[in-house]
Parts: sequence; C-alpha cells; structure tokens
Amino acid sequence: MTDQPVHILMIDDDEDDFFLVSQLLQDISPGQYQLDWAPTYSKAVEEIDRKVHDIYLADYRLGPYTGIDILHHFQQLDYKAPVIMLTGKGDYTIDKEAMQAGASDYLVKGEISADLLERSIRYALDEARHLRIIEENEKKYFGVFEKAHDLIILADCDKNVIDANPSAIRTLQYSKEEMLQLNLKQLFFQEDQCKHFFDHICGEESSLRTEYNFVTKHGKKLDVMVSAVMLDEQEQIFLCVVQDITERKREELEKQQQQKFVVTGRIARVIAHEVRNPLTNILLAVSQFKGEPVSVEDSQIYVDIIERNCTRINQLITELLHSTRMIELNIRPHGINELTDKALALAQDRLQLNEINVKKDYIKQDVMIPADEDKVVIALLNIIINAVEAMTPGKGLLTLQTTKQRDKAVITIIDNGPGIPEETRTRLFDPFFTNKPKGTGLGLTSTQNIIMNHKGTVHVESEIGEGSVFTIVLPLN
Repeated sequence: MTDQPVHILMIDDDEDDFFLVSQLLQDISPGQYQLDWAPTYSKAVEEIDRKVHDIYLADYRLGPYTGIDILHHFQQLDYKAPVIMLTGKGDYTIDKEAMQAGASDYLVKGEISADLLERSIRYALDEARHLRIIEENEKKYFGVFEKAHDLIILADCDKNVIDANPSAIRTLQYSKEEMLQLNLKQLFFQEDQCKHFFDHICGEESSLRTEYNFVTKHGKKLDVMVSAVMLDEQEQIFLCVVQDITERKREELEKQQQQKFVVTGRIARVIAHEVRNPLTNILLAVSQFKGEPVSVEDSQIYVDIIERNCTRINQLITELLHSTRMIELNIRPHGINELTDKALALAQDRLQLNEINVKKDYIKQDVMIPADEDKVVIALLNIIINAVEAMTPGKGLLTLQTTKQRDKAVITIIDNGPGIPEETRTRLFDPFFTNKPKGTGLGLTSTQNIIMNHKGTVHVESEIGEGSVFTIVLPLN
C-alpha cells in the first residue's frame, strides 16, 4: 500500500454498522484506512459529487432509497469509483442486481470479517485501477486512430472491413457506412496485388510491408505503402496502416525525369566536346582541298588526317554505345569469391608493377549468384584498376571483401588512395568523365551498366585522405 491512507465512504443509516466496520478496518491495519460516514441518501450524493474517496461501501437499504439508486447516481456522473454493496443475508437477487448496476463486489452483513473486508476492498481497488488503465489506453489509442494522418483499416481474412479511421474514409471517398459494407479486395486496383496481400497476411507470415495500388470510390488510382499485422490469429483480424504515397511517387518521378535531362545534357556536352576536336581537324583538311591546288604528297597527309579523325569519332560513339546499352547476358551460377579472384588475376601485372599489397577477406562458404562471368569480371576489373591507379606505388593496400546479406551478395573493394572529392564522386559513373590524361571516361560507366543489367547496384563512399570504398550488391536469385 502507499503511505497515503485509503479514503472510504460508508453509506449506511445504521450507526452501529458504521462503528463495526470502523473497528474491523482498525483491526486490519491502524492508519491504513480513513473511514467517513454518510447516514442519508442526500448526504451520500453530496459526498459522491465531491469525488474525494477511493472506494465506497453502500448499504442496500437507505430509507426510501436503495443502494441501486446510489449506483445509478454514479452512472449519471460517469464516475467509475469502486462500490461494494452491503446486503442482508439471502438477498441474492439484490446481489445480482447490484453487480449488473456496476457494483465491484457485495458483502453480506453479519458475515463480514476483517480478512473478508480487507480482501474485498483490495480486489475492488485493484480492479478499478486496471479498468482505469485500460480506459486510458483505449482513449489514447482511439485518439491515434481518429487523428492519424495515415489510413487505418481493420479487416478480417474474409476480406470484410471491420473499421476505418476518418483519414481512410476521407482519402478513399466513402462514407463510414459504405466502408463498413466494403470487401477489402474492392480497394485493390489489381487482383493479383489483392491475392499477394491476403496470401501473406493470412498465411504463415502474419505481417507485411509492401507497396500496392488502391482505388477510391470514384476510380482514382492511389499509390500506397501498406503495413499490416495480424492482431488476433484466432479471430483472423488484422490491422492495416496505409500511407498514401501518390504525391511522393509523383515527385520522385519528376525528379528522375529532371535527372535524366541533366544527365542527357551532360552527355550531349561531353560528346560535343569529344567529337568537335576531330571534326575540326576534318574540316580543316577539307578546306585545304577546296582551296588552292595541293600536291599528291600533301593530299595524302590531309586524307590521313580525315581518316584518322573519322576513326576516332566512330570509336568514341562505339565505346559510348557499348558502355550504356542493355546487354545480353550468358547467365550461369558463379561464386562471388571465384569472380573476384578472376578479376584480381587479370590485374596482377598492374598490382606487381605498382607494388600494391592485396588483402583478401572472403566469406568462408562461397556464395553463388546468377551472373555472366566475363562481364562481371570486367566490371570488377575496372574498379580494381581505378583503385590501383589511385594509390601511391609501393604504399598501396587493396582490400577485397565478400559477404552475404539476406538475399544479396556483397563485394567490397577498398583502397587507401587519396580519396575522391565530392564533386568528382557525384559524376564518377557519367560517360566520358575522367581525370586521367589518356582515359576515355567510360570504364566505370560500363561497370555500372553491367551491374545494373544483373539487377544489382554499385555504390562508392570516399573520404579525402582516407581512400575509397566501392560496394557492389548483387541478388542471389
């Protein structure tokens, strides 16, 4: 118990009963209880309205009133304090009526002992506290349900909607009554998405988080992220929290389109720059032919210039097409350790020439991936060569790591070079972008294209003075 005494109001017109109960409470624990007395119905109502007592003991018979009237007054006030009814022996119908009216317990006068009274008070207070906690939680969660910006829907595995919050009703453009008559499958834009959802939520997983397409009452398509969990497996009731990501998807699409324009413009500028130089040489040679007559020897020089520069232009265009086009893959199962070692073997001469130390940290059990061996080896080789060329000869350390993360295989290539500046790192995979005097700027573009054709990703992190980390992630299936 707490240091504060339990405040009890006894509602009883018999003073002897009051003194008896008072004595029993003293016998239980002196100072633990403070008992007040209301000998009449009006006095009882006055005290109840003050709401200062923790628990109430009410006699059934109060002159023209009864303890049931007292319980009804509690209901009118919406005051949920515990009430123990005191009844006469054999008044079992009264006991039943009292419990139905909200009494926490009942005790038969003449049979009340200190232990019985203490236990009844303790149980009634505990029950009241638990009910109060439940009510507070219900109010809190109901507030979340009502005010949440996300759509919240309760449904069962028969696809019936049980409840929906105002946000769901507003976004899906149904009335509350219409929502409760809906079958959840009517909200899915595509039947196969509906089947996927119910196969997962009503199957063994009992939870999911997936993007779907919903449709409103008036046929508007919505992009949504659905997070669902089974709340009651026996009743097969689940909760769906639905985020409307339509606007976000639209903004992402616009951003992607803008990025495409930026990349396209950058490629156009690079091509213009790369092609303009040989084209200028060709035009100069042609102008010589159109001018004064030239000797056979000079004519051959100009023809060679034209041929050489045309070949250069053709080579540039061919390299660009090869580095960016969708490629046909000869897919076979290969281990990531095996592929990394083959790329490393092709770079062996450069490693020895630059005196680069190599550290291999491979997964013990090689992880198999579906891959075109030649192309993935070339992709890895391009990164390894870049790393070798970035490091100081005689001081370089190339670290190769392979790991498995769920359904992905990860190859990490780390160098201890000078690092890559931010402005360079953002353009690293752009066609024709290079810091090398004789580089074409298409090696990493080709690498990215190969990895993307394998449904994978390549990502680079770098810090000035600390080196660079290239991470290649490829799906196991």
